[in-house]
Amino acid sequence: MSYLTPEQLSAAAKANLETLVGLTGKAFEGVEKLVELNMQVAKAALSESAENAKAMLAVKDAQELMALQASLLQPSAEKAAAYSRHVYDIASTTSAEFTKTAEAQLTELQKSFVSAVDGALKNAPAGTENAVTLVKSAITAANNAYESVNKAAKQAAEIAEANFNAVTTTAVKASQAASKTATKRAA
Repeated sequence: MSYLTPEQLSAAAKANLETLVGLTGKAFEGVEKLVELNMQVAKAALSESAENAKAMLAVKDAQELMALQASLLQPSAEKAAAYSRHVYDIASTTSAEFTKTAEAQLTELQKSFVSAVDGALKNAPAGTENAVTLVKSAITAANNAYESVNKAAKQAAEIAEANFNAVTTTAVKASQAASKTATKRAA
């Protein structure tokens, strides 16, 4: 039976620490991007609010007010949709980095496990061939199940992204239609 040496344990601990530090860095990068995006949005909103307030104060009648409100509606919806897309992109990029690292770690763990099992099975007593075959079959089944679940999760993520994009596009189009209708009524 083979046991892990202190050097192997130390190397594994070092590799795990490096992975943890890398993932922490990726998480902070995602947070930094979100903070930067939110600061840009806040600055733009503050500036636009001031401009909109000035425009509202310059309105002379109800018709002009309706036209101004209609002209402000569409860009707001488009900006909200763009913001949502940016947040989604940041989150999905960060998630993809975590998934990539987790998959690499799992692959290494699987290799180590299979190697340890192979070592143990080589030293198995005579007459245990059926048990050895059963263990190898179980490992193969577990790997196949993991691959199936992973593939399904990726497909679900792709569908969710497509649905998100469709909802965003529909919302922007509805906003554009409402803005046009309001502009026609104001005229």
